[in-house]
Amino acid sequence: MSFIPSLATRLRPLTLGVTAATLMVGAAGTTTAEAQERVRWQVPIAFPSHLVGLSTPVRFLSESLDQASGGNINLRYYEPGELIPPFEILDAVSEGRYDAGFTWVGYDQGSIPALPLFAGAPFGMEPPAYLAWHYFGGGAELLEEIYEDYNVQPLLCSMIGPEAAGWFAEPLEDLDQIDGLRIRFAGIGGRVMERLGASVTMIPGGELYQAMERGTIDAMEFSAPAVDRILGMQEIVQNYVLPGWHQTFTTAHLLINKDSWESLEPQTRAMIDMGCRAATLFGYSESEMENPKALRDFEEEGVNAQVLSDEILGELRRVTNEVQAEIAAENDMFRRVLESQREFMKVHGNWHVKGHLPRSYYAPENLED
Repeated sequence: MSFIPSLATRLRPLTLGVTAATLMVGAAGTTTAEAQERVRWQVPIAFPSHLVGLSTPVRFLSESLDQASGGNINLRYYEPGELIPPFEILDAVSEGRYDAGFTWVGYDQGSIPALPLFAGAPFGMEPPAYLAWHYFGGGAELLEEIYEDYNVQPLLCSMIGPEAAGWFAEPLEDLDQIDGLRIRFAGIGGRVMERLGASVTMIPGGELYQAMERGTIDAMEFSAPAVDRILGMQEIVQNYVLPGWHQTFTTAHLLINKDSWESLEPQTRAMIDMGCRAATLFGYSESEMENPKALRDFEEEGVNAQVLSDEILGELRRVTNEVQAEIAAENDMFRRVLESQREFMKVHGNWHVKGHLPRSYYAPENLED
């Protein structure tokens, strides 16, 4: 079944991106597609392909490139575990076993500590600011420098807004409740949970329902409301904690073997890069449509959507700053990326606070019928 026609109304704005790609490659003449090189890549992905904003962009990318190239660029994605386990994508691409893979790069923080800052950082930038930093503030260049030693070309290829802070058996009224919990928590936020006394584990998204149902873990975070709803967490736990302090944005990247990337013709590289930029917009737009509806449905079904107090958020930020300072002292690249992001946030934050309306103006109770 074709992915693009099935979401025709949502894809209408993104179709402009595909059309632009088609016009670009067709500018030299109507026979461009016929003359273009043929690309046939197997692409293992880290998330099931139906997860809103996380993995739906790779489906969009695959079909968009196929259409825009007249069938010459074929990125065939494979569900998690079909080719390799989700957490092995970087190694497989780096070694050339696969030309490309689609993943959340924070999974590799054990070997590359700076990656969570690109994947979704605690108390970090909001999505529009992150995109500005990535494309125009040196973020993409820092990420490419990191992956140089791994023979990988990274392309930002998806983005969603803040995640939820997780599913808990009881409302989170005090951080002392974290002590002793067995919790699934990703990224730097996981380090913060450990500092607060939790036993943190990493479990792929497809295994979380079973882990919660069987009591293997006591609490968990995975993604934003639309994705969490697909996973069915509301059938097991009724306390949903917000906001997503630990990931103010979430990205996914297309990791490409550098030899495979450099062997492509410039036109093909341009189309894949353009496709990922369009897929990033698609993922963010889709998630911003679906997350509010999912949260509404949760609340209508009796889920307690708890907003953390300023006191708890302040303490989480204090511990986060401690953890990040320790990592920066141990890893120079982490320090460089963190400093770059904070310097950008100082400038952008002034604009954000003064140039944007306060959030209270967007609160539902302040909107006229």
